[in-house]
Amino acid sequence: MTICDLTQFYSPFSGGVRRYVAEKAAHLEAAGDRHVLIIPGEKTERRVEGLRTIYTIESPLISRTARYRALLNLNLVEEALEREKPDLIEAGDPYQVAWKAIASGRALGIPVVGFYHSHFPDAVLRSVAKYFGSISVMIAEEIGQRYVDSLYNRFERTLVPSAGLSELLRTWGLENVETLELGVDTGIFYPDRARREAVRKRLGWPANRDILLYVGRLNPDKNVRRLIEAFTRLHEDQPRRFHLAVIGDGMLRNTLQRLAEETGEVSWKRYCDSATELADIYRAADLFVHPGVKETFGLVTLESQACGTPVVGIRGSYMDNIIFSGLHNWSVEDDGDALAAAIKTVAAGDLSTSGLQAAASVGSRYDWKAVFARLFAIYREVIASYNP
Repeated sequence: MTICDLTQFYSPFSGGVRRYVAEKAAHLEAAGDRHVLIIPGEKTERRVEGLRTIYTIESPLISRTARYRALLNLNLVEEALEREKPDLIEAGDPYQVAWKAIASGRALGIPVVGFYHSHFPDAVLRSVAKYFGSISVMIAEEIGQRYVDSLYNRFERTLVPSAGLSELLRTWGLENVETLELGVDTGIFYPDRARREAVRKRLGWPANRDILLYVGRLNPDKNVRRLIEAFTRLHEDQPRRFHLAVIGDGMLRNTLQRLAEETGEVSWKRYCDSATELADIYRAADLFVHPGVKETFGLVTLESQACGTPVVGIRGSYMDNIIFSGLHNWSVEDDGDALAAAIKTVAAGDLSTSGLQAAASVGSRYDWKAVFARLFAIYREVIASYNP
């Protein structure tokens, strides 16, 4: 079986889509199957690494911080597909690349599935709500639903990482939805407090602070401003209690740097490309903070809990379903003061015990092996039943 992933949601500085694709490639290779990856890049090239073939297509930057690019040369996409002749194509974003995957799949007789990584109509609705009135929001919502229906009903299957989001998309009119929650490598992400102090020292984190950790893009869609507001309040109230460690980059980098200058209590690492190092970082923190309110899954929160570090955030997203470390203590409001209060409440509890309990729950339910066994079964069913 040869599976091709085609997406422009791919940055060299990590991210949930990148980790999902990398894990999939590793599991395909372990099973003796081929993996083809077509992504935007700095230059056009083809690399073969064992059973993995990677195409990068020269594409312009759309984010100089997170290094995301817009894949515009769609002719090269079709050339790559014609050369590799995969058994199935998975499209990982909802824009021009997805439409190209569908068109090329039909032309070449290859089935195409889509992965609904991001609930992108939400981002449009937030912008409309900010600049226009409620009627405009209703119009934008209707347009967003029609676009989702028009695009995703053309796939053989639409893979969705959350049961709640799957149900919403069905009410919108999608007829091909398959819920596929993501997972973690429990051989890497597991509790281990023995090396905790050594890792904190190596990272330069202060020994006498409660370490709050955030891993992810520093972009408005991740609600990072709320995290910054909350930490500002925490520092004002208890200036020598908390330290914020951030792994990630994005549009709000300068805002984070100002917070670091004002408080002297921020550590920042642009990215971490090693899963082993990332697991050490999770384990070294006291509490993971995720301010997102529009998450379709929340892979980083799953990884943190797998490492025994509990999570706090803002209730109301599809991420709620994978929280095993005290969702009742989370903020019920998308507000900096409310998030700060939630952090204080959770930090005052027994973080070690709640973290170990969460790790046990994650380890028993969300191992990548089970995720990919189900995914590859879906692939084989689609391939076997496809009628070009």
